[in-house]
Amino acid sequence: MAAIPDTNLDRFEDTRTPLRRAFDSIPPSLLTLIALLVFWETMVQWRNIPEYILPAPSAIVEVMISYWHRLWPNALVTLGEIVFGFFCAVCIGVPLAVAIVYSHFMQRAIYPLIVMSQTIPKVAIAPLLLTWFGYGVTPKIVIVVLLSFFPIVINSVMGLKATTPEMLHLAKSMGANGWQTFWKFRLPKALPSIFAGLKLATVLSVIGAIVAEFIGADKGLGYLILIAGANFDIARQFASIILISIMGMVFFAVLSRVERIVVPWRQGSDLAGEG
Repeated sequence: MAAIPDTNLDRFEDTRTPLRRAFDSIPPSLLTLIALLVFWETMVQWRNIPEYILPAPSAIVEVMISYWHRLWPNALVTLGEIVFGFFCAVCIGVPLAVAIVYSHFMQRAIYPLIVMSQTIPKVAIAPLLLTWFGYGVTPKIVIVVLLSFFPIVINSVMGLKATTPEMLHLAKSMGANGWQTFWKFRLPKALPSIFAGLKLATVLSVIGAIVAEFIGADKGLGYLILIAGANFDIARQFASIILISIMGMVFFAVLSRVERIVVPWRQGSDLAGEG
């Protein structure tokens, strides 16, 4: 009797060299970033571009190291504005979305006003906030909330409305009350949309904090950018901008990690879709 060939894919041996496996494990985005930095450094050195116009990445790194004693405390100020403003936006946006979904009055009276409020440039009302609240942290928090709560509300409303009538009828037929229907049916269905709004809000909260510091501040990374620009110290400007970008990416990554923990079935469905 002829032997049946073993077709078990689990026994497939990786014939790549260790160096090749290490190279394949590097994210393509990181390779692209490295290539851009090398091109940037090469062009600046080759064209002898003055540092007050475009500093080389190596010069920016040197500034970040030597200027760290000023960057770090101001970064903490900006980070506090971002995190606290984002937290306030979540505390306002999610309950407001629930109220809009469950109340026809709120949907007709408040929802259009929320949409209309986004047509008002936040930079235009920032001076008014400074007049009302002074130059402390309060106007920065307000601007962060105004910028970041809108995607939270919109995506939460869309997610909460995504529950099908059949599922709601099933919950009612099983004797579930209003709270149980929300907790067991509406909320799990809405979590992917809610987290999509939260991740978008992380980006907007960073933008809001920097815009607020541009308008009026005596500390923070936005303040450092203005001071460095006034002194034509472009390397310090880039150092502050890079630090802001790192903070935003870390904030986004943390929220993505929380999403994978809270919504584990979302990752499984994505993998199934890819298969």
